[in-house]
Amino acid sequence: MIYIIREHATEQQVQKMMEMLDTYVKLAVDVERGILAGGGAMHADCEAVLLEDGSQQKHVWGADWNPESQEVTFESLINIRPRQNNRSLELQDPELRARVEQVTRKLLGSV
Repeated sequence: MIYIIREHATEQQVQKMMEMLDTYVKLAVDVERGILAGGGAMHADCEAVLLEDGSQQKHVWGADWNPESQEVTFESLINIRPRQNNRSLELQDPELRARVEQVTRKLLGSV
């Protein structure tokens, strides 16, 4: 199940988002709006939910969240964007990584 998280997620929401992959959650994070979509099998599914909600693709980046270790990782197919100077799966810009991590920790941390 994919949820759009605008305020700190509940434990139940995180558990539902983890149903597909068991140990972590795929995310799309809108760094401009400070929200994220999580759950599902692919980052692109989360990205599509945010785009339908009004996000602009240039502000949406893929990441993963591991609730047990409270770790954010930054690899996703949706991050391959040569026009935005990101030519790999991994989000390369340190400032963008920090923004993605900040939003993720604010909305999902310590659940």
